[in-house]
Formats: sequence, C-alpha cells, structure tokens
Amino acid sequence: MSSGTERAGAFADADGGLLTGLALPRLVATDLDGTLLRSDGSISPLTARTVAQLESAGVDVVFVTARPPEWLEPLADAVGGHGTVICANGAFVFDVRSRSILESHVLEPGLVASLAAELRASLPVPSLAVQGPGGLLFESAFPLHWPPTPTWRAGERVEDFLDVPVAKLMVQCSATPEAELVARVAAVLGDRAVVCHSGMPGLAEVSAPGVTKATAVARWCAERGVGAREVWAFGDMPNDLDMLAWAGTSFAVAGAHPEVRAAADHVIGSNDEDGVARVLAAALARLAH
Repeated sequence: MSSGTERAGAFADADGGLLTGLALPRLVATDLDGTLLRSDGSISPLTARTVAQLESAGVDVVFVTARPPEWLEPLADAVGGHGTVICANGAFVFDVRSRSILESHVLEPGLVASLAAELRASLPVPSLAVQGPGGLLFESAFPLHWPPTPTWRAGERVEDFLDVPVAKLMVQCSATPEAELVARVAAVLGDRAVVCHSGMPGLAEVSAPGVTKATAVARWCAERGVGAREVWAFGDMPNDLDMLAWAGTSFAVAGAHPEVRAAADHVIGSNDEDGVARVLAAALARLAH
C-alpha cells in the first residue's frame, strides 16, 4: 500500500492528479455491491465497457465479492476472459459461465457444529444460516434480507445442513447491538475462524481460518506471477480491508464505511457515479497518450 500522501477527495471530471506516478496495474481486484455495481445491482454501460477495455489492454480484472454463487449469473457477460469470480468472501472460486466451483476453502462440519453451540450459549437467541455451494440453508428463525431462490432451504438448526460444503456461517442476533455483534462473535471464535462484516445490517459472516478476500486474491496473483505492487484494489466495506491493505494501491468509493475510507490510499467517486470505472478509464486514457 502506498503512503497515503496522494489521498484524493471525491473523483472529479478528470483524474485530478490522482493517477500521477501510478503505472497501469497488471491486475484489478474489485468488490461488487456498493463498489463496482450501481445501487440497483446493475453494471453500468461505462463500467462494462471499461472492464472489457482493460482486458484488451492485458489487465486482468477479478471480481471479489461476498455474494454467493447463485447471485453471480447476471454478471456472466461482464467477467473477464477467465470467466471466474472469487465469491463468498474468498471461500469459492466460481466459473460463472459453466456454473461450476473451481476451488473451495470451506469450514469443517465439526467446527461449524461446535461454533453454533458456542454462539447459542454466548449470544441471546442468535439465528444462524450456512452458505453452501448451491444456496443459503437457514434456521427458520433466521431473518431473510434477500429474496430467496429455489435452492434455499429452511430447517430447525444449521447442524441439519452440514452434509454440504459450508463457505460461511452467518450469524444474526436482534438482541445484540449491531455495533457489537462482530466483536462478540469474534470473541467466541478466537483463532478458529475468521469473522467479518460485509455491509448487511446486523449480520456477522464467519469463514474458515485464513479465508479472506486478501488471501484469495494473493493466491490468484501468485498463480499468475503478479506481485501485490502490481494490483489495484477497490472496496467499500470492512470485509474489503485486508484486500485493500494487501494490494499495492487501494481505492475506497465515496460512501464507503469510515474504516475503509480511512485505510484506502485514495477515495474516489461513488458506485452510482461509476467511480471505479472512471478511475480505470482515466488510467487507460493516460496509457493511450
């Protein structure tokens, strides 16, 4: 990560000096919701065009998201030539076009069962769910903040669903203040798993030990001979922080979580202003000249 001395305000019509001294990256790693995509979940024409131009210029573009595989099909035309997305906060590498999981980094069933029991003992009436490769499997008391898909199933306890690979254990607890939930879950987990906040109010997401967006991107880059200094990363929520810290240059969109804005090298325009695409288009324009 750079020193932060080039930190910018909201992205202007031109790059405003934002890109001074920065070479075009070899790889762009970007979050989706709240970062690359518009608030309605769509990918704008400018963004789609810029991603394609980056690929043509030899820049690898990797989507890195908390989204599960079943929510990625609408992006099939936008993914790069590799056709894959790092999803579920790094637990899966998913080929969108063939709808197949290429890599899995999941929680052990016994650990999920132990953590579920400990969370019930430590939190006042938590409700739990697990993210499997085919969909969300949730306790009947788990509040759904998203429209269900046909592959989602409800049951009495998450332990009933441990016959599938578990990408994430998801925890809600209406009796625990939202600002305290992640810390309280982390206190239960210790170093046995990773907990983060992806932006959904009142939700803590638990991944296998060492599974984060950063480790997934680092593994992707190592397989392709790309160094961290050659990576630009874009994000908006705390689950992006480790990826932003790992990358050579980091960008937070306007409206990002305060911790993310404080940690990023640069703050750019919002997702609804196509902030990511505008920065990348400006970088391509500088290359052309």
